[in-house]
Order: sequence, then C-alpha cells, then structure tokens
Amino acid sequence: MIKRFVLRSMLAVAAVASFSAHAQQKVDFILNWVPGGDHAPYYYAKKLGWYAQAGIDLNIEPGKGSALATQKVGAGATPIGLADMGGVLVAKGKGADTVAVFNVYANSPQGMYWLKSSGITGVKDFPGKKIGNPAADGARVMWPALAKANGIDPKSVTWVNIDANAKLASLKSKAIDVTTSFYNIHHIFQRELGDDMGFLAWRDAGLNPYGNSIIVNAKFLAENKALVDKFVKVTQRAFAACVKEPNPCVQALIDANGALKFDNELTNWGLVEKLMSDKYSREVALGVLDDARMASDYALVVEYIGVDKPFDVKSTYTNEFLDRSVKMTK
Repeated sequence: MIKRFVLRSMLAVAAVASFSAHAQQKVDFILNWVPGGDHAPYYYAKKLGWYAQAGIDLNIEPGKGSALATQKVGAGATPIGLADMGGVLVAKGKGADTVAVFNVYANSPQGMYWLKSSGITGVKDFPGKKIGNPAADGARVMWPALAKANGIDPKSVTWVNIDANAKLASLKSKAIDVTTSFYNIHHIFQRELGDDMGFLAWRDAGLNPYGNSIIVNAKFLAENKALVDKFVKVTQRAFAACVKEPNPCVQALIDANGALKFDNELTNWGLVEKLMSDKYSREVALGVLDDARMASDYALVVEYIGVDKPFDVKSTYTNEFLDRSVKMTK
C-alpha cells in the first residue's frame, strides 16, 4: 500500500510539473540594446517568477538598436520588443505592423555628446561634422526632426558607423566629432570626459517625443490578447516595484548579466526614473501613452521626417492592458 501511495504521489507531482511546463508559453522579447540598468524590471520580474506565474516563459534577447527591434517586431520575427516610439512611427509608415502597449520613457532619452575643446558649442555647430553611432541606432531615424527643429540641414552631417562601446574612445581620439547616447548613461560620459564634455538633451532642444516603449507585433497581439495583457501587467508591476525598491531590481539584472557593475547600473536606473516621470505616468497610469502627445509626435514625424503612407496614429498604440491603479510615484 505504501509503495502504491508513493507511486501515485510521484505520478501526481509529475503530472503537475508536466501541466506547468505545457501551460508556459515561450515568448521572445528583444531589447533596444544590450542589458543595462533601464532593463532591470524585466530581469527582476523574471527572477521572482512573475512572468512564469502568468504563464509566460520569457526569453529576453539583447538588442542592437531600436531600429532593429522595430524591424523584427514589425515583420513578426519577434513578437515583443522595446524601441524608441518616434522611430516606431516612422517604421509604421513603411509598413511595420506594430502596436505599443507600454511606455517606459515619457521623456526623450536622446542626447548628443562632444568635446568642448573641439569648438562645438551646440547643435548649430554640427554641420560639416562627423556623428558616430551604430547603424541601427534610433537617433539616426529621428535626427532629421532635431536638425530641422533647430534650423539646420539634416544632410549637413556625416554619419559614421561605430560600435556602441566605441563611442567614448572614438570621441576622445577625434575619429568622430559628436556621438549620441541615452541619458541613463550620462554619468559615464561625465566621468570619462569631465569638464570637456559638451551635451545637448533633445528634450531641451525643441524635441521631446515619447521614448522607449514596449511594442507588439499586431498579428501576435490579435491572436494572444490574454497573454499580452498578463505581460503588460507584470511588467507594469515590476517597474513600480523597482521605483519603490531599486536595489533588488538592479541585483536581478546583475545576476543575469555578470559583466555589469551594480553601482553603475544603480546610477543608470536612477536616471531612468527621471525619464519615466511625467504628468500622465504620475496621474493616469505608469506606462500610459497620452492621446494628445501621440498626436503631437505623429505631427512632428510627418513635418520633419515624413511618412511613406499616412496612418491613424491611434492604430499604433493602446492603453487597454494597463492597470490604472499603478502610477509613477516620483
């Protein structure tokens, strides 16, 4: 009898394990770039099993630029991704089939860096200069808007393809004159360049469109609404938790990506919090995309960059999966 009981118990446990394995749906999620402090909430929720509890076996893929993430999600090669929203709108006009479901950067993270000793004082001095960044970087997509908003010809600069890790070295060696970077690693540029650092935040130069947002392939969304709903709510919960208690979130990122340094990524996350906070994330919901701002961003893209095929901007995003009780607290 005891043997039979033990056997039945073992079979029951195996059956539960088998059910749990089958209940998990593997989902690939491509980041905009290599893992960093701004990605801590995804790793935190995965470490704590929140995605698994929601039936999601999440595979986080390092990215190589917002443009690539948008391309992969738009083509259906990857179901979910993280990308700069301005570039997403440009890609939509070219046929990319995506829908944004959660906004991370309520403020544009884009910035330009140069050496003051080069004689550059601001964006008006960029014509004739070499700007270095990766080919798939989202800043290249939105550059025409920044240039035209500041009265210069977008084609007056030369873009140089360099690896993201070569930005500072290329700037110091004067192989390039200017480079681009997200504000969440501003502290690294400050540390390396010191008083010789020149900096321009796009949001202070007449251009503050929504930044990184989570986008989903439209067909995948239509066929997996319940799954996307769970993914968004878990992610929203994770971001709120990381704002409240950053240390364990950053530690989860470090645990999953051993080459990263805790103190550096914690500083990174602190800058991310500033980018996340605006009136709508504080008063409506964390992750919300405001209708008026999205309409303004679309108008900006149409005016300064152009779209191949006009579209209804409301088709590019939805707030339906957000928990309105979860808000940005800072």
